[in-house]
Amino acid sequence: MEQKFNSIKNALKETFGKGTEITKKSSVFGGDINDSYKMLLSSGETVFLKTNSVANFDFFTAEAEGLRALSLTKEIGVPAILGKGIDKEMGCSFLLLEYIESSHKTKEFWENFGHQLGALHKADSRQLEITAQKDIHFGFVKDNYIGRNKQKNDFRMKWSDFYRDCRLLPQIRMAKHYLDSKTLNKLNYILERMEEYVREPEFPSLLHGDLWSGNVLCGKENAAWIFDPAVYIGDFETDLAMTELFGRFPDTFYRAYHEVNPIESGYRERKNIYHLYHLLNHLNLFGSAYLASVAETVAAL
Repeated sequence: MEQKFNSIKNALKETFGKGTEITKKSSVFGGDINDSYKMLLSSGETVFLKTNSVANFDFFTAEAEGLRALSLTKEIGVPAILGKGIDKEMGCSFLLLEYIESSHKTKEFWENFGHQLGALHKADSRQLEITAQKDIHFGFVKDNYIGRNKQKNDFRMKWSDFYRDCRLLPQIRMAKHYLDSKTLNKLNYILERMEEYVREPEFPSLLHGDLWSGNVLCGKENAAWIFDPAVYIGDFETDLAMTELFGRFPDTFYRAYHEVNPIESGYRERKNIYHLYHLLNHLNLFGSAYLASVAETVAAL
C-alpha cells in the first residue's frame, strides 16, 4: 500500500530528496472532479498532481488502488503512484503521479492499445493478489467511484448477479426521481431477467471501468497509457462497450483487440445493457440532459 503523506511538500521531498521544490506549476484541464496540475521540480523531474477537498480523500485512495491493480498485470501503461495524502496547510487531499507526456494518436498507437487492452483483459485476475477470495469471480477489494458517484463492488459468483446488484440497481435507485413509471417498469423487467441480457463470461477480467477516450493517452513510441480508472473484475465486454458510448474508437483498435482477445458476435446485442449503466450514472451526475438517452436505451433493450 502506498505511503500516506501529511503534505505535498513532504511527499516530494521523500520521493525526490530533500531540497526538492516546485519551480513551475500549471493547471491541466479535462476533468470535472479534481483540480489537476503539471509540476516541474527543482530536481528536473515533472510530476502530475491531483487535488480535492480533505473530505474527498477517499477518491484518491480508491484511484490509487485501481492503478495499482492495473499495474500488477504488466500488460499496459499505468502512471506510477508517487504519493497521496492530506495537506492540512493547503486544506486539500492529493494524489501525486508520474507525468506522462502525450503524443498524437497514430494508427500504430491504436494497434498497440488494442493488443495491450486485450492482454490486460486476458490476465488472470485471481493471481494478482488484489483479493484473498480466489474462488469468487466478480467484484473488487473495495468500493470505488464512477465519476463522483459511489461504485459498489461486493463480490459475486455470477456476473449476472453482480451486474444487476452492484451496477444497475444502485443507479436506478439514485435516478428514481428522474424516471417515469413506464421506464421504471421496463427497468424492473430487465432486472428480473438479467441472465437473458448478459452472458456468463468464460473468464473474469480486470477492467478499467471507465474507458472513454479522455482516459487514454498516447505516450512515447506510440505506447498506450490508461488512467482515472473505476476498476473491478467483470466481463471485458463492459470496457469495450464504454469505448463505443461517446464516440467509437477507430476500427484499427477493435481489429487489434480481437487478434488478442476475440470478441463474440453476441457482443453487439449486449453492449446496450452496458451502456445503460454509464448513461444512468451520467443522468445521476449531470441531470436530465441524459434522460432521453436512458429512455431510448431502455426501450431498445
